[in-house]
Amino acid sequence: MTSATLLLPATAQLSAAGLPPPLARALARADLQLLGGDSRQQLSRHFPQLLAADTLWPVAALTRQFDAGDAGDGHWLRADPAFVAADMQGVRMLAHGPALALDAGQVQQLIQAIAPVFAEQGMALSAPTPERWYLQLPAGLDLPVFADIDNVLGDDLFDHLPGGDAGRLWRSLLSETQVLLHQHPYNRQRASQGLAMVNSLWFWGAGSLPAQVPSAFAQVRSPDPLLQAIAALAGQPEGQGQLVDLRHLRQPQVMIEQALLPLLGALERGELSRLNLDFADGHHYQLNRGQRWRLWRKPQTTLVR
Repeated sequence: MTSATLLLPATAQLSAAGLPPPLARALARADLQLLGGDSRQQLSRHFPQLLAADTLWPVAALTRQFDAGDAGDGHWLRADPAFVAADMQGVRMLAHGPALALDAGQVQQLIQAIAPVFAEQGMALSAPTPERWYLQLPAGLDLPVFADIDNVLGDDLFDHLPGGDAGRLWRSLLSETQVLLHQHPYNRQRASQGLAMVNSLWFWGAGSLPAQVPSAFAQVRSPDPLLQAIAALAGQPEGQGQLVDLRHLRQPQVMIEQALLPLLGALERGELSRLNLDFADGHHYQLNRGQRWRLWRKPQTTLVR
C-alpha cells in the first residue's frame, strides 16, 4: 500500500470553492499542520537537502542538467527572456519564459546578438530551450542575491535588482542587453505582429549541481521543469509514495472533482494508506482511514479551519 502527496496552490486561491460532503467530512477529521511559507518552501518540505544555507536553490544548475545534461560541476545562472513595459510607477515585468512562446531559431539569433556582452566577462550564454536561457559563470565570481523570477512578475524591476557592489555588474549587464534586445529585428517583427517583445533578461537561480537528491517518492508527476529536474536527479527513491503536482490548476472544482475526490475514494477503499494535501501557503492536511471514527468533528465548509 502506498501514500500520495498532492502539491496544491495556496488555500486562498481555492477558498471560494464549495466542498462536497465527503471532502468536507474528511478535511474536518484530518490532522492539520500550519507550516507557513511560500511555494519554494513547499518544495523544500519534500526535498529539504536542496535548501542551501542562504535559502536559495541552485535552480539554474538543476534545470540545466534536465535541459542539456551538461551541468557537471559548473556554476550556472538563469538569464531568462522577459517582456517588460514602462508605466507610471516604473518598469514592470509582464511576461517571461514560456508565456512568450518563442521560436527556437529566432532565439538563437537573439543569443548571438547579446552573447558577446557576457563573453567579455568570461561568461557563456546559451539557450538549450527557447524559454530557459543560461549563463555559465567563471569560478570564484562574487555573486549578489538574485530574486526569483516568479517574485518579480508584475512588479517594478527596480524593486528586485541585485544590490551592493556585487550587483553593480549585473545591473550594468541588464541595461546593456536591454538596449541590444530592443534594437533587434526579431523584436521589431514581434511588435509589428502585436506580440510581446523579448526586451529584457532576468538573472536568477545561481548555483552548482548537488551531488545527489534523496527522494521519498517512487513517482513524481509534475508539469514544472524544476520539479521534473529534481525528480530526474533523485534517481533511486528511498520510499514508495507518489508526489503529484497540481499547483498549476486554478479552477477549484476541477481540482476537487478530478483529483481530490477520486483519491479520497482510493483512501476509503484502502488502496492508499495516507493522503497528504500540501498547500503552497503551508496548510498541510494528512488524511488516513482511521480518522473516519472522528465523528464528533463537524464537516468544514472551506479549506481553512
